[in-house]
Amino acid sequence: MRTYHLETLGSLDGIVARDTARHPEPGPRDLVVRMRAASLNRRDLLILNGSYPLKAVADVVPLSDGAGEVVAVGDEVTRFSVGDRVTSTYFPRWLGGRITPALIDQPGVTLPGMLAEYVRLDQDAAVAVPGHLTWEEAACLPCAGVTAWNAVTGGAEPVLPGETVLTLGTGALALFAVSFAKALGAEVVATTSAPAKAERLKALGADHVVNYVENPGWWRDVRELTGGRGADLVVETGGPETVEQSVRAAALYGRIALIAANSPHRTSMEISTDALGSALVTLRRIFVGSRAHFERMNRAITLHAVRPPVDRVFGFGHDEVRKAYTYYATGAAFGKVVIRIA
Repeated sequence: MRTYHLETLGSLDGIVARDTARHPEPGPRDLVVRMRAASLNRRDLLILNGSYPLKAVADVVPLSDGAGEVVAVGDEVTRFSVGDRVTSTYFPRWLGGRITPALIDQPGVTLPGMLAEYVRLDQDAAVAVPGHLTWEEAACLPCAGVTAWNAVTGGAEPVLPGETVLTLGTGALALFAVSFAKALGAEVVATTSAPAKAERLKALGADHVVNYVENPGWWRDVRELTGGRGADLVVETGGPETVEQSVRAAALYGRIALIAANSPHRTSMEISTDALGSALVTLRRIFVGSRAHFERMNRAITLHAVRPPVDRVFGFGHDEVRKAYTYYATGAAFGKVVIRIA
């Protein structure tokens, strides 16, 4: 059995492979899962370079997101059977309701992650895979997918048909948000930096695309496209770099789902009094989501046949794993970067 570990932080040299003779045995409430695919998120780069808010435990197995087949179950397991297709959850102990500090442990940083041929999961830390998805697509769901779903549906005022949703950029989370907003009957305005990506956003379902390089004050374009009204919901993935414009782009009683709160270029998030005076916006901070969010999302994915956008798939060899990290770090991907395990 091959497992990868973060032996040291700071560079790709710290990612090492180890081979053992046997896969883990299940405890009474555990599943043993033969992993088929895992995917990368921005947090995995932050963990590797030591800048993630949670401190990685020594020698941790990386990556929070993965999907595979149950090959063994403990005596007390009731939620799954051998042969079931499952994914991990981002917060294994956050089953529903509000998150608390006691629930913040995450695979790939404080708990063993998914970059292994076999993993052991508590039955409560797993979710069934929608039947139409490939292994590679299923491995994209736990972080970016659930975060986008929570952003679009998890607030006090979920998106309603006919409302306008604004998404920023072409990261995997923003692409999920486009798909979910369209499935809920919303009009979608998306931003990007490249004409080629604009066409792909439209193919995914975006009704309008604004080039933020050609239009640095893109909030004005959003308001023009909405007849001066602004966006009912902004899925804010830029953080300090873009939040001022997101506030200006929002409708009078608009909602902003704030995903990113950190920036390598700014130490604070500043919104001018002029921007705040233009709307009575509600800003909601998003921390991925609970298992309940995940299960509701999967029902919608199944109903609307949503397919996560996969940009590129790498192999499970040592060089391939490093290439996956390197490629993901370029920011060039349109969708998820996946490692095929088996």
